[in-house]
Amino acid sequence: MSESDAILLETAGRLFNDARAAETFETAWGEIDAAGFASLLVPEEADGFGGSWRDAFSVFRLAGYARAPVPIGETILAARLSHDAGFDAVAGACSLAACAEGRIENGCFTGVFSAVPWGRNAGFVLAALDDQLIRLNAGAAAVNENQSLAGEPRDGLAFEGAPVETARLNGADVFGLAALLRTAQIAGAMDAALAMSIDYVNERKQFGRPISKFQAIQQSLAQFAEEAAAVNCAGDAAFAALARGEASFETAAAKLRANMAAGVGAAIAHQAHGAIGFTQEHELHHYTTRLTAWRSEFGNDRYWARRLGRSVAKDGADAFWPGLTRRSDAA
Repeated sequence: MSESDAILLETAGRLFNDARAAETFETAWGEIDAAGFASLLVPEEADGFGGSWRDAFSVFRLAGYARAPVPIGETILAARLSHDAGFDAVAGACSLAACAEGRIENGCFTGVFSAVPWGRNAGFVLAALDDQLIRLNAGAAAVNENQSLAGEPRDGLAFEGAPVETARLNGADVFGLAALLRTAQIAGAMDAALAMSIDYVNERKQFGRPISKFQAIQQSLAQFAEEAAAVNCAGDAAFAALARGEASFETAAAKLRANMAAGVGAAIAHQAHGAIGFTQEHELHHYTTRLTAWRSEFGNDRYWARRLGRSVAKDGADAFWPGLTRRSDAA
């Protein structure tokens, strides 16, 4: 890791942790925005940070580890998509819509964006509509405030004749990029919940000794560690593939693997903690509810299993192993 990368991650970790203590969204977002993280994936020649997709994986993972209460990942992706589409740069938090339904007439959009992360706080929201990337000012929408299982804002935005910017997608996969964001966040949350579980079983005593000495506990945590490592490896590989170009196969595989691991990790974490882990006072539930929520967002297990299966079936059995080894060789 280079010195600049180390500074980037150290700064991100500190700011994300500080954001949790902020009393308002504006306070939480302020320092992160001032540090320039929104332009992480924007090229330097466009006054951006000029970071790589691997840098993005590290930052997104840290956001999951720290459970940052801001749409930093969504804003970073929105800035990159906006740059690639030729849209003007905008300030403030932005977001991505999982689903957009509606129509465009005379340069205006009428329709609905569903389950928009921090939609109530976003300046602009991007979505894919048919073969177009569209960007709208969220201030023009009627907001139906909602939240995920973890309490994070997931709002509905209804637009009526709102001015819209459009550009051809040209291969950009908004849904897939958001899925990789969730994959990285799951990786971070898994590592955080694992660390908490290890600390707890080393402190909690039963029959005169720490419960970490019991073989059943050791086996469960070993499985947890395997699942966490698998998500980190799959996520890192998918972001590396994204840096090389087309990464639909790696995206499907990574999000599916993360979804599967999230369920296992949450269950083992609560088994290790016992009843205390379910209480509002304990920090564990902040991670396990996020793991459960993020597992379903931007494609659940069934969605990505079908997409991955169709990709493999389309290429045929003879192409399966050569395709995997080509990806490994490229990595």
